[in-house]
Amino acid sequence: MRFINFAVVKFSVFLTLGILSAYFFPTTIFSLPLVLSSFILLFIVWFLERKRLQKSIFFGVLSYLIFFGIGFACYQLQLPKFQDEHYSHVLSKGDTSETSLLSLKITEVLKPDRYNHKYIAECISVNKTETTGKILLNIQKDSTSTEYTIDDVLLISEEVITIPKPLNPHQFDYSEYMKKLGVYYQVRSKPRSILVFEKGSKTIRGSAEGFRNHLIAKLNKSNINDNERSIIQALVLGQRRDIDKELYADYAAAGAVHILAVSGLHVGILFYILKWLFFPLGNLRYGKQLKSIVIIGFLFGFALLAGLSPSVVRAATMFSLFLFAEQLKRPTNSINTLFISYLFLLIINPLWLFHVGFQLSYLAVFFILLIQPKLFRYWYPKNRIIRKVWAIITVSVAAQIGVVPLSLFYFHQFPGLFLLTNIVVLPFLGILLGFGLVIVLLVSVNMLPDWLSEIYNYLVLWLNNFISWVAKQDAFLFQDIHFSEEKVLATYLFIVTAILLWKYYSYRRLVVCLMSICLLIGVFIWDKREASGNELIVFQKNRNTLIGVKNGSNLLLLKPDTLSETAKNAFPIKGYRTAKQIESFSEKLFPKVFSYNNQNILVLDSVAVYPKSAKIDIVLLTQSPRVNLERLIDSLQPKQVIADGNNYKSYVKRWRTTCKQKKLPFYHTGTKGAFILE
Repeated sequence: MRFINFAVVKFSVFLTLGILSAYFFPTTIFSLPLVLSSFILLFIVWFLERKRLQKSIFFGVLSYLIFFGIGFACYQLQLPKFQDEHYSHVLSKGDTSETSLLSLKITEVLKPDRYNHKYIAECISVNKTETTGKILLNIQKDSTSTEYTIDDVLLISEEVITIPKPLNPHQFDYSEYMKKLGVYYQVRSKPRSILVFEKGSKTIRGSAEGFRNHLIAKLNKSNINDNERSIIQALVLGQRRDIDKELYADYAAAGAVHILAVSGLHVGILFYILKWLFFPLGNLRYGKQLKSIVIIGFLFGFALLAGLSPSVVRAATMFSLFLFAEQLKRPTNSINTLFISYLFLLIINPLWLFHVGFQLSYLAVFFILLIQPKLFRYWYPKNRIIRKVWAIITVSVAAQIGVVPLSLFYFHQFPGLFLLTNIVVLPFLGILLGFGLVIVLLVSVNMLPDWLSEIYNYLVLWLNNFISWVAKQDAFLFQDIHFSEEKVLATYLFIVTAILLWKYYSYRRLVVCLMSICLLIGVFIWDKREASGNELIVFQKNRNTLIGVKNGSNLLLLKPDTLSETAKNAFPIKGYRTAKQIESFSEKLFPKVFSYNNQNILVLDSVAVYPKSAKIDIVLLTQSPRVNLERLIDSLQPKQVIADGNNYKSYVKRWRTTCKQKKLPFYHTGTKGAFILE
């Protein structure tokens, strides 16, 4: 490709490596002074070599190391220990187990769970000491609870606690997810614990959120049905909280979930709509400059209204750079623009690197730019409609090649009918988005006619029905696919080497591609071998007893008779099965006494009946048995006592005390997580 500035690509790579190094290898030494010193050294080297056409190797190496250091320092600046005014420093001076008087300003509204409204808030003060830093705020739902919004300020007297890790292996780690958003602690509160509530000073994002909520309230009064209204809210306003879970699952199964997340696709469609709308401005004096400014303003206004998600900001920045390059009349390349926006955004917020949407968005666009042009040239249909369909196919294939390894890693499924979905939906999406913008504009001024809302309702209903039909084709939806980090890296290495070989054949590239295939096969073999071990696991699940016996790729689930028949896909079995690459699954009622790995295990349930003279190594207490544990220990002489999540907390506390007196190991899955015996 012409005009590719490989320096920008290399700078982006080293910036990324710097961020990843700071994430995986944290240090107490702040690297910013070292980066500034390197900048000064680089300037001195440049000054000495300014008359040389070809700079020295030292100059190049130092430049790359500086970008590595910038990435490292930018990530460090997000960590609480390098922020002097972070609220965690104030809490560490006192007793963190005590309640604190917290002044919190809401900065983001999250999707609520079954029991709580959830927000990300800025901690303004702790016990009247001014602070900074994000915190997760959970407010329990009840009949008196109020839903707050961005810029609301709350005064709460509560204990600041850590965000807990998952108690079962291979489950979604919410604490790690929040850490990648810059949130390290949480507050759990009830409505009555909120001492003061007031409207804080308005921010741009808060005003945009207020306007968006106003539009949503207007849409709620229209004739558009609930499911269809939730789609327009997602398409135009970037608000997905009201989408029905089953409908969202259908979109995911059909490979069309990217339609519901406002991203580069939506911004690209809006960009071309705006270019068409403001085309007449180009005929005025300085009209081209004015048109670019207006379009950029609309793009970032749309990004703000959609919640400033990383993918939207990336797309708005990239298209703005395209317009800027046009005004400079400089030859450029889409890959240059992509990497410049990538570099710029990660310097502003390095945490975006860990956002799934950010990763998938950049990978999709990068592989489209890399693969699609040559792929499209293989066939050039004379018919315009067929040519457009062929363009959609090549774009979809290129994007899928770029994102499928990462999608398998995060979501463990692959929609086999993604091509059919994109062929039908993508041409339709431009109509829906443009029509949706008109609907939102008219509803905001109370001028939406019923016939127009009925037409839009019918269009979205047709889309939802088509997506649901595709999702029901179970034979084409490949689920529960295990894909580790090693598989992701090895797969991308193979994809890149294969593309390079495809673009330009050479013996060296062929050898490298074959080596990447060997590496990929080796990773799959190694990964399979790692998952082939045997273990017994007592899962942590409230009000249920789950014991899994894994033998290679087979899993036997021991269960009480009250367990649902859908245990195979229930929490936490589904995540464990996928991670351990389970191929065969079976269930049966757990016996009172069974043996595993030469150890006899007694399962003592609510009946509380046990053999008086058997040799027992491990006692598993479940269903809150009324048993004299001290007498049981004296009688059976077990080596360990385990209590699962199906017990009263008061019983667990008493059992722990008894085991401590008897100097016997006690393990509670509700505190320490699932118990694993290998």
